[in-house]
Amino acid sequence: MAFLRASGVLLHLTSLPGRYGIGDMGAEARGFIDFLAAGGQTYWQILPLNPTDYGDSPYQCFSTFAGNTLLIDPAKLEAEGFLSAEEIEEIPGFSEGTADYGGAIELKSVLLRKAFERFRVSKKEELRGAYEVFCSENSNWLDDYALFQAIRNANELKPWNEWDESLAKRDEEALNNARGELEEEIYAQKFYQFLFFKQWNELRAYAQEKGVKFIGDVPIYVSHNSADVWCNPRMFKLNEDGSSAFVAGVPPDAFSSTGQLWGNPIYDWDEMRNENFAWWIERIRFTLKTVDITRIDHFRGFYSYWEVPGENETAEHGEWVDVPGYELFGTLKDELGELPFIVEDLGYMTPEIYKMRDDLGYPGMRILQFAFGGDAKHNDLPHNYVHNCAAYTGTHDNETAAGWYQAQFDKEGKISIYGERCLKYLGSTGEEIHWDMIRAVLASVADTAIIPAQDLLGLGNEARMNLPATTDGNWKWRLKPGELSDEIAGRLKEMTEIYGRS
Repeated sequence: MAFLRASGVLLHLTSLPGRYGIGDMGAEARGFIDFLAAGGQTYWQILPLNPTDYGDSPYQCFSTFAGNTLLIDPAKLEAEGFLSAEEIEEIPGFSEGTADYGGAIELKSVLLRKAFERFRVSKKEELRGAYEVFCSENSNWLDDYALFQAIRNANELKPWNEWDESLAKRDEEALNNARGELEEEIYAQKFYQFLFFKQWNELRAYAQEKGVKFIGDVPIYVSHNSADVWCNPRMFKLNEDGSSAFVAGVPPDAFSSTGQLWGNPIYDWDEMRNENFAWWIERIRFTLKTVDITRIDHFRGFYSYWEVPGENETAEHGEWVDVPGYELFGTLKDELGELPFIVEDLGYMTPEIYKMRDDLGYPGMRILQFAFGGDAKHNDLPHNYVHNCAAYTGTHDNETAAGWYQAQFDKEGKISIYGERCLKYLGSTGEEIHWDMIRAVLASVADTAIIPAQDLLGLGNEARMNLPATTDGNWKWRLKPGELSDEIAGRLKEMTEIYGRS
């Protein structure tokens, strides 16, 4: 589908300020929408909203459908009578600027349980009716997800393939017994999801009132320890014991000399084709009910993917395996209509993959940070952009703009050839390199331009969101209260209007 000329800001919800350990869907989220509207922005791009597993990565989740309940705002629960004022005031002090997932889990699990106990005895028929409608409309994923989490909690959070064999292999009698024994916890898990989507839909409605659309994110792969794999083992290449026979990753590249071993289980694409890609249809259908536009992660993996034996410790020794990408996206279009996709066409690309992207009509991504490593024909230089693309100063996987520039100087203060090219191309002195890079992206012909919030602030790599091929210290950066000021909104709006994106 065609995109209007517009721009937006990349900021995950966990990176918002707030009192409860990580950002959430409360007042600060609405305040950020106000900032976007004041700055003339059309889009708020986020990372996946699903419940995260170990490591807190939004790309390793317990479900591709469920919402991350850590994003629920306790203040709204208090306003609706689920919590008392004292309960949300008596909280530990969390440090500003850093997400504390462990602390947030400890705090919010207690608060959510208290909210559930009050809901159980509530006489509010309208509320209970809304809950019943939610459960009915989402039963295709909610029933299995609630059961999965209930069994996982009863098994000391062990992965599903380490449960009793009858449960791991979904013996119907064992599942029925678990449904009976864990009825209350299943009820609670469904209620938590009801709260998440209630708050999300309210936030999205507020954004729509302000003229702001959400760009969501669909990771190509799912976590092995997820309801998706447990419920659909036939669709993945697994061993008899449920472990992954093969796992996903990418071969050695600029990020890592041993490649990136993501560890996600590999799809059995033949089985998915036999089922007419039904799981993908439901996944995308649900996503497009949740957000307005979707970024498709690792697009090259829909043409061919890097398959690594499950027992390997690095991604060096794998092979490329073909995927029926044309068939998949054709089926999605037949079932769902025009698809508002932006595809991540980064990494090891080939002409055939670019052709598939263009044949399908999807906009790819151009990253300004990558532009200065070649000559004037480099694909990521703004004068080489096309209308049907999404231009970024950087993404959640990159250094910040200021951090990238700072890294171009050696210990003696000598600038690299890449830094020199950047300054010459932008006509910049380097004093406000982040704004010079923002201007270049906004001025380009790209229909869509996205700026990470860190670049609006000129923050260094201490504010980097993720470093690929590493597991520690990622996903933790947060805004501090008031950092995105009226002055920044005004400057962004002026630039947005100058380049016709408002």
